[in-house]
Amino acid sequence: MILEVAILNVKSGETAAFEAAFAQAQRIVSGTAGCVSHELQICHSEWSGAK
Repeated sequence: MILEVAILNVKSGETAAFEAAFAQAQRIVSGTAGCVSHELQICHSEWSGAK
């Protein structure tokens, strides 16, 4: 089994648009051969390393 993790920093004010795009993308991801599951976890803390 392969586990992939991606940290995606979403710009302030773009959260709703990102979540809508993810909802569309997850339909494609779910249909990919070999895909067992996926999930979106949201972290609401601020990251001080943003550039």
